[in-house]
Amino acid sequence: MSITEHELEIKLEGVEDPDIGEDIVSLGLVNDVTIDDETARISLAFNAPYAPSEMEIGNQVREVIEDAGLEADLRAHVGEDHGFDDEVLPRVRNVIAVSSGKGGVGKTTVAANLAAGLEKRGAMVGLLDADIHGPNVPQILPPESDPGVTPNEEIVPPRSDGVRIISMGMMMEDEDDPAILRGPMVNKFMMKFLEGVEWGRLDYLIVDLPPGTGDATLNLLQSMPVTGSVVVTTPQEMALDDTRKGIQMFNKHDTPVLGVVENMSSFICPSCGDQHGLFGTGGADTIVDKYDVPLLGRIPIHPDFGADGSQGALVKDDDSEVQSHLEDVVGEVADRIGETNRRTVSENITQEPANKLPTETED
Repeated sequence: MSITEHELEIKLEGVEDPDIGEDIVSLGLVNDVTIDDETARISLAFNAPYAPSEMEIGNQVREVIEDAGLEADLRAHVGEDHGFDDEVLPRVRNVIAVSSGKGGVGKTTVAANLAAGLEKRGAMVGLLDADIHGPNVPQILPPESDPGVTPNEEIVPPRSDGVRIISMGMMMEDEDDPAILRGPMVNKFMMKFLEGVEWGRLDYLIVDLPPGTGDATLNLLQSMPVTGSVVVTTPQEMALDDTRKGIQMFNKHDTPVLGVVENMSSFICPSCGDQHGLFGTGGADTIVDKYDVPLLGRIPIHPDFGADGSQGALVKDDDSEVQSHLEDVVGEVADRIGETNRRTVSENITQEPANKLPTETED
């Protein structure tokens, strides 16, 4: 006798979320279980495409289905019932803010490589350069064309190696022109970038914030459903002091801090291979311990990474010694996004009979 839908759901209770530590059924991550013509169609409340943990959970679900003698058809769906905003940026699944307490720590380079790394995994990604006074994203990810405009006067972002980008740097006649703008004009440009860009459908929108805790960051937190923030620092104590302030700001605005990236963590001698902590060692560990946030990765000092002004994201450069460090950061960020979203589902979902669940969309 073939297995029933109820029996299959009971078997799925054996699949544990590796980040939360509870089974996916108890967490409310199984939207629907349907068996039709020897195929089990499972709808999962996942919202972080290509996150390693969610792909691992999916593989475990497939194993359960195959062990039951069925073909697996997995889909993903989340919506308002799961605790997600369907009104602001309804076609953007996740907004990731990349911030730093002070300038000069490599925040933009990290943001650009995060966007390129997620796109490399197969996700649809946009990158918003919200650093109005220092728009450096086009230097790392040069746009392949000028921005377009829709009949509704929305900006259509060009692409750079698959990533859709928009930046104040594209609006300058000369790349050396300064953005001399007072507060009200900065806010005007910020709101245009936040509300007047036609991104299309995105899995991830990366927002490269200006350094510090000023108006631009507050506007973002008040205007967009930010899934979480990535904070970039160096091991230096002055940078760490400002990083602590940034984390406190996100906490006060109920924005999850996905974790900390320690850039310029060490220098690896190209001649002897010895590692040297030029700016101190383990500085980010003090923040991780105090604020109970993950360390997403450490990126060493290397001429490839932001030193020579070369164009392109090193996360896509197979010859770069920094690539593996960047790929680790990308995977960690995606996993923290997935964990944050699954916790949101667990806190908000109301278990309903299968026939009352919303129609899922294929992942």
